[in-house]
Formats: sequence, structure tokens, C-alpha cells
Amino acid sequence: MTALDPTVHARPLVDVDLDELARVSAELERKPASAAVKWAHDRFGDGLVLAASFQDCVLIDIAVKAVPEIEVVFLDTQYHFAETLWYVDRIRERYDLNLTVMTPLVPPDDLWQTDTDECCAMRKVEPLARALAGKKAWMSGIRRSESPSRANAQIVHLDVGRGIVKVNPLAPWSDEDVATYKRDHRLLDHPLVAHGYPSIGCWPCTRPVAPGEDPRSGRWTATGKTECGLHGWPQP
Repeated sequence: MTALDPTVHARPLVDVDLDELARVSAELERKPASAAVKWAHDRFGDGLVLAASFQDCVLIDIAVKAVPEIEVVFLDTQYHFAETLWYVDRIRERYDLNLTVMTPLVPPDDLWQTDTDECCAMRKVEPLARALAGKKAWMSGIRRSESPSRANAQIVHLDVGRGIVKVNPLAPWSDEDVATYKRDHRLLDHPLVAHGYPSIGCWPCTRPVAPGEDPRSGRWTATGKTECGLHGWPQP
């Protein structure tokens, strides 16, 4: 049995109206990202958690300004760049985050060399499942412009695989929107961005990209893999 076995974390669906989610998602398309955060907190309260990769702190900045006490989850895969861990500490201090760090149930190993899907399952998907236990909704910073697999991301929808609501406040944002927000709000950049890493994951599976390359082409290079499993099926 693997971390991707759908029976491992079986749970009933949260009690929500799909028509309500569709209506709210459409309404939020015309509002600032902070409106999605406020709606989610008003609707789900402590049942809401924000999962952050700490590739940047745009969503954290927006969310904490809207809901200072919001729980933020970081998945420490045990394979993050040292610069990422440094960045997590700086952002935690800057915003006095209500931060929960989730670690894998397995020790470091070499699985990433032979089975990246299973590695992501054990080090990302399963820890997130534990972080979401008992929750009603979770929030992520994915954007439609990041990749074809995310092109249809809604601001609010039912995460069927997990049985809870998912909120993507930045879904409509372009790369330019992100850059402008960072500049206008003087946000701290991840140190690796300046070294050619526009998309930052674990060190074994992330490389810098050349000018003009797709920003996510540095992830799982030459494997055909485009997602870690957090934002698409299969999920626990």
C-alpha cells in the first residue's frame, strides 16, 4: 500500500453546496485575492489552512494581512534547498506566522532516483493529508499561467480527491501581476530566484532554467512529470 492508495485517508466529503462554490468562485474572479481569503475564513474559520511552498511569499502576505491568525503549513520534504529553509525562517519571523511544519513518516532515502512519483507521494502528498485531517478547506498559491495542467484552476472548488474545499486566490494572476505585487509591497524574494530558479522544489529534482525556457522546465527535467500530486489526481 502506498501513500497514493485512495483508501488510506478515506473521509466523507465536507458538507458544501457545489452551486454555492461555483457562484462564489465566479464572483471572486472580479475581486482582489484578499476577498477569496476573507471568504474562506468567514466560511470555514479554523477549518481552513494555507499550504505554502515558500517559493515566494505573495499569498502569505495577502492572507496574513486579511487573517493574521491563519494557519500556514509547510511541507518539509527533507530535500529542500538550504536557501528555502532560510527563507521559511525569515518569512516566519517577518509575519509572526502561525506555522505548522509537516515532515515525512519515512527517513531520507534515494527513492527520488528511481521513482519520483512515489517520492512525492511519501514526502508531500501524505504529509499534506495529515495536515488537512479534520479541516474543511485548504488554500494554495497555484496560478493558471504556471502550466497547462493548471490552466483551468478555479478560485474555489471541491477538491474531490480529499473531500474538502480548495481555494486558489491567485488563480487568475499572471507572472506580471506577481512581479508587480512583489515590487509594490517590497516582498523578500527567495534567494534562488536571482540564480535562475523561477520554480523551486526539492534540490534533487530542480535545476535553474535558461532565459526563454518555460519557468517550470527546471522541475523533474526529462521525466515527463509536471506535478507532484498535491494539485491533481491521484490524491489520498
